[in-house]
Amino acid sequence: MVIEAGTAEDLASALRQASELGHAVVIRGAGTKADWGRPPQRVDRTLCTRRLNRILAHEHGDLTATIEAGAALAVVNASLASAGQWLPLDPPFADRATIGGILATNDSGPLRQRFGTPRDLVIGVQLATADGVLARAGGRVVKNVAGYDLSKLVAGSFGSLAAIVSATFKLAPLPKTTRTLIATAPDLDVLAQIVRDVMASQLEPIAFEMQTGNAAASRTIVMLRFASTPAAVDAQIAAASGLASLKASAPVVIEGDDEPARWREHAEGIWDAPGAVVRASWLPANVATVMRELQRIAGERRGLIADGGTSVIGRAGVGAGLIRVGGDSRDQAAFVDELRRSSAFGNVIIVRGSAELKAMIDVWGAQGDRERLFASLKQALDPKGVLNAGRGPL
Repeated sequence: MVIEAGTAEDLASALRQASELGHAVVIRGAGTKADWGRPPQRVDRTLCTRRLNRILAHEHGDLTATIEAGAALAVVNASLASAGQWLPLDPPFADRATIGGILATNDSGPLRQRFGTPRDLVIGVQLATADGVLARAGGRVVKNVAGYDLSKLVAGSFGSLAAIVSATFKLAPLPKTTRTLIATAPDLDVLAQIVRDVMASQLEPIAFEMQTGNAAASRTIVMLRFASTPAAVDAQIAAASGLASLKASAPVVIEGDDEPARWREHAEGIWDAPGAVVRASWLPANVATVMRELQRIAGERRGLIADGGTSVIGRAGVGAGLIRVGGDSRDQAAFVDELRRSSAFGNVIIVRGSAELKAMIDVWGAQGDRERLFASLKQALDPKGVLNAGRGPL
């Protein structure tokens, strides 16, 4: 059964009815992340939010906006642009992804370097709980601290605790201009030096990315994006080009129509290629160690090498990224297991993978001390376990 809620009350009523009947519910926006997380244990109802697609309030002076869960990020930003503002998020599939799905997965892209994740930008939320209650937390201004911070709690919960009806976010002024500096680090030691130099400098990029076509190769592309007034961007580009490690890597500057096209290619390439996609975290200062670990682990799996190996796009200044893993499901499962065993990596999560891969190894990995906390939250907000059909981390 697919239910399309047209109002907050419809959404709450549908959840209450499902809870009373013990029906398992999956909440869906545009479906861009429908295959993320564990395979659902069972699905009795799909609750679609696409009709909840309005900007409910836009406080221009306060730089905040309250947006319904089913609104597409691209459409929202097209509307906010008329006031010279935007919601600075760029997750995968940003042309279609909805506000509710982005917040529920706490998904982000290269702009995380400057603006953080959805969890960092959300300041208020309206939720529909499993028992059919509509609840609000936070507020519509940045300094509002009323109530429990449920907006942070549901960010990354994958819809396991409640359905997001609407959310209020901090906005940012649209920059007058953007330009990107691209350099190629010939080896991992130079890559590490670039990361250290940029992090120790006064540079303020809105994105600081690294990209490898194959983790077995030593050459890595580094991308720095600057956004502000033309004069400020020129000054930042000049300062970045003057860093010894970047200067030695023959940087080029991309601007105009070529710049957004280059960033689209950067963001979409890993998703267009076949294989599993894994999200991992690490310490930015350890980037050379991380890349050598990837080379070692991939080199031990002949199936990965035969199927194009691995490729990486990452937030160089944050220490997080996506790893595409070739090979068959057995090779991919062994690769993920090795990543989790390595001290070079923090959280390692399977974002995209086949049903066979997900049957071999858990998408989320061991939760450790968090498992009891997650279980208590789930019991408190969804005691009958009707939400999300076991897909999420709790």
